Amino acid sequence: MEITLYHLLMGLMPPLAAVVFIALLFIKAGYGMFRTRQWGPTLPNKAGWVLMECPAVLVMGLLWATGLRPTDTVPLLFFLLFEVHYVQRSFVFPFLMKGKSRMPLSIVLMGILFNIINGFLIGEELFHLTPPDRYPLDWLGTPAFLGGLLLFVTGMGINLHSDHVIRHLRQPGDTRHYLPERGMYRYVTSGNYFGELVEWTGFAILTQSPAAGVFVLWTFANLAPRAYAIRRHYRQEFGTEAVGRRKCLIPFIF
Repeated sequence: MEITLYHLLMGLMPPLAAVVFIALLFIKAGYGMFRTRQWGPTLPNKAGWVLMECPAVLVMGLLWATGLRPTDTVPLLFFLLFEVHYVQRSFVFPFLMKGKSRMPLSIVLMGILFNIINGFLIGEELFHLTPPDRYPLDWLGTPAFLGGLLLFVTGMGINLHSDHVIRHLRQPGDTRHYLPERGMYRYVTSGNYFGELVEWTGFAILTQSPAAGVFVLWTFANLAPRAYAIRRHYRQEFGTEAVGRRKCLIPFIF
Protein backbone atom coordinates (compact mmCIF):
# COMPACT_ATOMS: atom_id res chain seq x y z
CA MET A 1 0.00 0.00 0.00
CA GLU A 2 2.74 2.49 0.96
CA ILE A 3 4.78 1.64 -2.16
CA THR A 4 1.72 2.09 -4.39
CA LEU A 5 0.93 5.44 -2.78
CA TYR A 6 4.55 6.54 -3.12
CA HIS A 7 4.64 5.80 -6.86
CA LEU A 8 1.21 7.37 -7.40
CA LEU A 9 2.25 10.61 -5.70
CA MET A 10 5.64 10.69 -7.42
CA GLY A 11 3.79 10.56 -10.72
CA LEU A 12 1.26 13.22 -9.76
CA MET A 13 3.41 15.78 -7.97
CA PRO A 14 5.57 17.06 -10.89
CA PRO A 15 2.62 17.90 -13.20
CA LEU A 16 0.75 19.38 -10.23
CA ALA A 17 3.76 21.59 -9.54
CA ALA A 18 3.49 22.93 -13.09
CA VAL A 19 -0.21 23.66 -12.56
CA VAL A 20 0.52 25.42 -9.26
CA PHE A 21 3.28 27.48 -10.87
CA ILE A 22 0.98 28.71 -13.63
CA ALA A 23 -1.90 29.36 -11.22
CA LEU A 24 0.28 31.41 -8.87
CA LEU A 25 1.33 33.65 -11.75
CA PHE A 26 -2.28 34.90 -11.75
CA ILE A 27 -3.36 34.34 -8.13
CA LYS A 28 -1.33 35.72 -5.24
CA ALA A 29 -1.34 33.27 -2.30
CA GLY A 30 -3.19 35.22 0.37
CA TYR A 31 -0.72 35.40 3.22
CA GLY A 32 1.76 38.05 4.29
CA MET A 33 1.59 41.24 2.24
CA PHE A 34 -0.96 39.69 -0.13
CA ARG A 35 -3.56 38.62 2.44
CA THR A 36 -7.12 39.63 1.62
CA ARG A 37 -10.53 38.85 3.08
CA GLN A 38 -11.35 36.79 0.00
CA TRP A 39 -9.25 33.96 1.43
CA GLY A 40 -11.76 33.40 4.25
CA PRO A 41 -11.35 32.81 8.00
CA THR A 42 -7.94 33.47 9.51
CA LEU A 43 -5.70 32.32 12.34
CA PRO A 44 -2.98 34.24 14.18
CA ASN A 45 0.19 34.05 12.11
CA LYS A 46 2.16 32.22 14.81
CA ALA A 47 -0.47 29.49 15.18
CA GLY A 48 -0.80 29.19 11.42
CA TRP A 49 2.92 28.64 10.88
CA VAL A 50 3.15 26.05 13.67
CA LEU A 51 0.15 24.08 12.39
CA MET A 52 1.32 24.30 8.78
CA GLU A 53 4.96 23.28 9.25
CA CYS A 54 4.95 20.78 12.13
CA PRO A 55 3.40 17.89 10.11
CA ALA A 56 6.69 17.65 8.20
CA VAL A 57 8.52 17.14 11.51
CA LEU A 58 6.08 14.48 12.67
CA VAL A 59 5.75 12.54 9.41
CA MET A 60 9.48 12.43 8.80
CA GLY A 61 10.10 11.42 12.41
CA LEU A 62 7.62 8.55 12.18
CA LEU A 63 9.03 7.24 8.90
CA TRP A 64 12.61 7.45 10.17
CA ALA A 65 11.78 5.67 13.44
CA THR A 66 9.95 2.85 11.64
CA GLY A 67 12.46 2.58 8.80
CA LEU A 68 14.85 -0.19 7.85
CA ARG A 69 17.94 1.38 9.44
CA PRO A 70 17.13 4.29 11.78
CA THR A 71 20.55 4.23 13.44
CA ASP A 72 22.69 3.98 10.29
CA THR A 73 24.91 7.05 10.12
CA VAL A 74 24.08 8.40 6.66
CA PRO A 75 20.28 8.03 6.77
CA LEU A 76 20.34 9.42 10.31
CA LEU A 77 22.21 12.48 9.06
CA PHE A 78 19.66 12.96 6.27
CA PHE A 79 16.91 12.82 8.87
CA LEU A 80 18.64 15.35 11.14
CA LEU A 81 19.24 17.83 8.32
CA PHE A 82 15.58 17.71 7.31
CA GLU A 83 14.41 18.03 10.90
CA VAL A 84 16.74 20.93 11.72
CA HIS A 85 15.04 23.00 9.03
CA TYR A 86 11.50 22.06 9.97
CA VAL A 87 11.92 22.25 13.73
CA GLN A 88 13.25 25.79 13.26
CA ARG A 89 10.41 26.60 10.86
CA SER A 90 7.74 25.09 13.11
CA PHE A 91 8.79 26.01 16.62
CA VAL A 92 11.33 28.85 16.41
CA PHE A 93 10.55 31.03 13.38
CA PRO A 94 6.87 31.67 14.29
CA PHE A 95 7.73 32.95 17.75
CA LEU A 96 10.36 35.35 16.42
CA MET A 97 7.76 37.03 14.23
CA LYS A 98 6.66 40.51 15.23
CA GLY A 99 3.23 42.06 15.00
CA LYS A 100 -0.21 40.50 15.09
CA SER A 101 -0.72 39.49 11.48
CA ARG A 102 -3.09 36.69 10.56
CA MET A 103 -3.03 33.85 8.05
CA PRO A 104 -6.00 32.40 6.13
CA LEU A 105 -7.09 28.99 7.37
CA SER A 106 -7.25 27.84 3.73
CA ILE A 107 -3.52 28.54 3.31
CA VAL A 108 -2.77 26.65 6.53
CA LEU A 109 -4.74 23.61 5.37
CA MET A 110 -3.01 23.57 1.99
CA GLY A 111 0.36 23.85 3.73
CA ILE A 112 -0.51 20.96 6.05
CA LEU A 113 -1.48 18.75 3.11
CA PHE A 114 1.68 19.57 1.19
CA ASN A 115 3.97 18.97 4.16
CA ILE A 116 2.35 15.62 4.87
CA ILE A 117 2.80 14.53 1.25
CA ASN A 118 6.34 15.86 0.98
CA GLY A 119 7.41 14.33 4.30
CA PHE A 120 5.89 11.03 3.24
CA LEU A 121 7.60 10.95 -0.16
CA ILE A 122 11.07 11.81 1.12
CA GLY A 123 10.82 9.73 4.30
CA GLU A 124 9.33 6.72 2.55
CA GLU A 125 12.04 6.77 -0.10
CA LEU A 126 15.02 7.36 2.20
CA PHE A 127 14.03 5.09 5.09
CA HIS A 128 11.70 2.42 3.69
CA LEU A 129 12.26 1.86 -0.04
CA THR A 130 15.98 2.46 -0.48
CA PRO A 131 18.10 -0.76 -0.36
CA PRO A 132 20.12 -1.14 2.86
CA ASP A 133 23.42 -0.80 1.00
CA ARG A 134 22.42 2.40 -0.82
CA TYR A 135 24.05 4.78 1.68
CA PRO A 136 27.30 3.28 3.07
CA LEU A 137 29.45 5.30 5.43
CA ASP A 138 31.79 6.40 2.64
CA TRP A 139 28.82 8.26 1.09
CA LEU A 140 29.87 11.11 3.43
CA GLY A 141 33.06 11.58 1.40
CA THR A 142 31.45 11.71 -2.03
CA PRO A 143 31.41 14.95 -4.07
CA ALA A 144 27.60 14.80 -4.18
CA PHE A 145 27.30 14.71 -0.40
CA LEU A 146 29.97 17.31 0.29
CA GLY A 147 28.75 19.70 -2.41
CA GLY A 148 25.13 19.21 -1.44
CA LEU A 149 25.88 19.73 2.23
CA LEU A 150 27.70 22.98 1.43
CA LEU A 151 24.68 24.19 -0.53
CA PHE A 152 22.29 23.09 2.22
CA VAL A 153 24.17 24.90 4.98
CA THR A 154 24.71 27.99 2.80
CA GLY A 155 21.04 28.10 1.85
CA MET A 156 19.91 27.73 5.44
CA GLY A 157 22.28 30.51 6.50
CA ILE A 158 20.91 32.82 3.79
CA ASN A 159 17.36 31.94 4.74
CA LEU A 160 17.88 32.59 8.46
CA HIS A 161 19.78 35.84 7.87
CA SER A 162 17.15 37.07 5.41
CA ASP A 163 14.39 36.38 7.93
CA HIS A 164 16.41 38.36 10.50
CA VAL A 165 16.68 41.29 8.08
CA ILE A 166 12.92 41.32 7.49
CA ARG A 167 12.14 41.18 11.22
CA HIS A 168 14.37 44.18 11.93
CA LEU A 169 13.26 46.54 9.17
CA ARG A 170 11.24 48.60 11.64
CA GLN A 171 11.81 49.93 15.11
CA PRO A 172 9.11 49.30 17.76
CA GLY A 173 6.13 51.52 17.08
CA ASP A 174 7.14 52.26 13.49
CA THR A 175 4.44 51.29 10.99
CA ARG A 176 6.12 52.45 7.78
CA HIS A 177 7.16 50.02 5.04
CA TYR A 178 10.80 49.58 4.08
CA LEU A 179 12.63 47.91 1.23
CA PRO A 180 15.00 45.22 2.59
CA GLU A 181 18.54 45.89 1.36
CA ARG A 182 20.95 43.94 3.56
CA GLY A 183 22.54 40.56 2.89
CA MET A 184 21.09 38.66 -0.05
CA TYR A 185 18.51 41.44 -0.50
CA ARG A 186 21.23 43.42 -2.26
CA TYR A 187 20.87 40.98 -5.16
CA VAL A 188 17.26 39.76 -5.05
CA THR A 189 14.06 41.11 -3.56
CA SER A 190 13.21 37.74 -1.96
CA GLY A 191 16.46 36.73 -0.29
CA ASN A 192 14.70 34.36 2.10
CA TYR A 193 13.14 32.43 -0.78
CA PHE A 194 16.48 32.19 -2.58
CA GLY A 195 18.02 30.71 0.57
CA GLU A 196 15.29 28.10 0.83
CA LEU A 197 15.65 27.13 -2.82
CA VAL A 198 19.43 26.70 -2.42
CA GLU A 199 18.93 24.74 0.79
CA TRP A 200 16.61 22.13 -0.70
CA THR A 201 18.62 21.90 -3.90
CA GLY A 202 21.56 20.98 -1.68
CA PHE A 203 19.46 18.38 0.12
CA ALA A 204 18.43 16.79 -3.18
CA ILE A 205 22.06 16.64 -4.29
CA LEU A 206 23.45 15.22 -1.04
CA THR A 207 20.77 12.50 -0.85
CA GLN A 208 20.53 11.87 -4.63
CA SER A 209 16.84 11.36 -3.90
CA PRO A 210 14.19 11.70 -6.65
CA ALA A 211 11.61 12.62 -4.00
CA ALA A 212 13.85 15.42 -2.76
CA GLY A 213 14.20 16.53 -6.37
CA VAL A 214 10.41 16.77 -6.63
CA PHE A 215 10.52 18.92 -3.49
CA VAL A 216 12.92 21.32 -5.20
CA LEU A 217 10.54 21.50 -8.15
CA TRP A 218 7.66 22.35 -5.81
CA THR A 219 9.76 24.87 -3.92
CA PHE A 220 10.43 26.73 -7.16
CA ALA A 221 6.83 26.41 -8.38
CA ASN A 222 5.55 27.87 -5.12
CA LEU A 223 8.14 30.57 -4.48
CA ALA A 224 9.07 31.86 -7.94
CA PRO A 225 5.66 33.39 -8.79
CA ARG A 226 5.42 34.90 -5.32
CA ALA A 227 8.94 36.33 -5.55
CA TYR A 228 8.01 37.88 -8.91
CA ALA A 229 4.86 39.42 -7.38
CA ILE A 230 6.84 40.76 -4.41
CA ARG A 231 9.36 42.46 -6.71
CA ARG A 232 6.55 44.02 -8.71
CA HIS A 233 4.92 45.20 -5.45
CA TYR A 234 8.20 46.76 -4.29
CA ARG A 235 8.62 48.54 -7.63
CA GLN A 236 5.13 50.00 -7.28
CA GLU A 237 5.61 51.02 -3.64
CA PHE A 238 9.21 52.24 -3.63
CA GLY A 239 9.83 52.99 -7.32
CA THR A 240 11.83 51.22 -10.00
CA GLU A 241 14.99 53.15 -9.16
CA ALA A 242 14.93 51.98 -5.53
CA VAL A 243 14.57 48.34 -6.55
CA GLY A 244 17.16 48.84 -9.28
CA ARG A 245 18.53 45.87 -11.19
CA ARG A 246 17.88 43.37 -8.43
CA LYS A 247 16.23 40.16 -9.61
CA CYS A 248 13.29 38.65 -7.80
CA LEU A 249 14.62 35.21 -6.77
CA ILE A 250 17.90 34.06 -8.34
CA PRO A 251 20.75 36.63 -8.44
CA PHE A 252 21.57 37.94 -11.95
CA ILE A 253 19.17 35.42 -13.56
CA PHE A 254 15.52 35.70 -12.45
